[in-house]
Amino acid sequence: MSSNTDTIVQEIRAQFESILTYAKESKAATADQVECGIFKRLLDLGARLLLLFFCQRAQDYPRVPVPGPTGEWLPYHADKKRDYFSIFGKLAVSRPYFYRPGVGGHSPLDGELSLGSDCYSDLLRELVEFMGIAVPYEKVATMFERFLGQPLSTQAISRVLAEDAAAVESYYSEKVAPVPTSEAVLLVIQADGKGVPMVRETPVADKVRLGKGEKHAKKKEAIVTAAYTMAPQPRTADEVIASYFHCPTASETAKTKRDRPHNKYLRATLDGKDSALERLATHIAGREGPHIQQRLALTDGCEALQLRVQRTFPTFSLVLDFIHADEYLWDVANSLFAESDPRRVAWVEAQAKRLLSGQTAPVVTDLRNWAQQPERTQAQRSVLLKVADYYAHNLDYMHYDQYLAQGWPIASGVIEGACRHFVKDRCELSGMRWTQIGAENLLRLRAVGENDDWEAYHQYRKRQRHAQLYRLPFPSQGAAEDQALHSAGQSTLTQPATPSSPLHLAPASKPVRLHIRLKLVA
Repeated sequence: MSSNTDTIVQEIRAQFESILTYAKESKAATADQVECGIFKRLLDLGARLLLLFFCQRAQDYPRVPVPGPTGEWLPYHADKKRDYFSIFGKLAVSRPYFYRPGVGGHSPLDGELSLGSDCYSDLLRELVEFMGIAVPYEKVATMFERFLGQPLSTQAISRVLAEDAAAVESYYSEKVAPVPTSEAVLLVIQADGKGVPMVRETPVADKVRLGKGEKHAKKKEAIVTAAYTMAPQPRTADEVIASYFHCPTASETAKTKRDRPHNKYLRATLDGKDSALERLATHIAGREGPHIQQRLALTDGCEALQLRVQRTFPTFSLVLDFIHADEYLWDVANSLFAESDPRRVAWVEAQAKRLLSGQTAPVVTDLRNWAQQPERTQAQRSVLLKVADYYAHNLDYMHYDQYLAQGWPIASGVIEGACRHFVKDRCELSGMRWTQIGAENLLRLRAVGENDDWEAYHQYRKRQRHAQLYRLPFPSQGAAEDQALHSAGQSTLTQPATPSSPLHLAPASKPVRLHIRLKLVA
């Protein structure tokens, strides 16, 4: 074994000298060619260094009998190989295997190294998932092949992502609530739905042309929920109208700059409204306390959602999103006026100001009266009565004058944005079709990223996996390794949340942003 590590050390030194020579003597190459050449050589060097690490650990491990999983002592049997697929490539590593006939065997070094049950390294898994929550799995595979020279199937990517999404629910159920000093006094929740294109259980025969209302894929609603706190900021109806219908000046924008959401928490699920709201309620229960003085729930006019929100959060004041209410005014205006008619925008602005001033009931009366005027067409009457009924049904949630005076938000911009960038921008990419479990796994890990929990979650996930696979405590960085990292300049970088992971894709503290362009040469 010693001769094996000695050989690897010699190869590493030769490779390093080769890199030095390449950097010094590439006189006719471009900077781009040399950068890519160095990168490829460093990947090879990294593979040899990682192999040296495994060989050294295996060499140092004593070959004396060890207790097996059931308590029986197992003698050393042989060195047994396993694959380890890292960002540097796939390695075949040997480690001591202890075995007794009739009892079985195991390799205790696997536990000391906290290896997973499959061949994929944690860094590779995290990199795959970091890309996979943003782009299609086919592109992830292409990027791995293009930049790292590593073949990776979409099936493997999907499986890795599914396995590592399994602990998201337990992570959030155990996560400590934000400290009260980091919160504001107004607790806001929002909920909305966004369709996700699904794989059909029974395939539909291809058609040359779809019929009216037919689509290639059916959709299932993902319920998106959000929670955050913010400081109340009173406004007037005129200020809101100015922000919606006019372009405020820079000074006006600075003057009306609002408090940003504190400790925003986003989730999405295809398991239905009840499941989404129950999970949100669990989160909210942890954030409650005397520091929360006001509670607000913002939704659209979906009655099924409104009823569930009121039942699940009885202490929250339900508010109809003003943007949805305003869209109904545009429906009326589009039926009454031509698109180029200057009265169209002015009419919507005037009616919107009435809604914001607490005059929704008179607006309902006017809409119904206008519908009875003899000059109205049947289409106009239908729109006028539809909007009047919608406002009448939601009167209790449209006291916008009171909401503005209390400084509450009246538009569900947070959840609308989440439906777009959290769900639509990934799940509705061209050609996307999802199984429910596939979409659910993706949305779980996207939530981890959206909530700035990436590093903390993966530390949690690795500890959970270790506890399931091994009876050993989770390994921690030793003093010698800490000193080696410190002397190599590690202390100048953002420090990890725990000492066992010196490299992070998304640090929980202030991030270090790296902009890298690679174009490997053949």
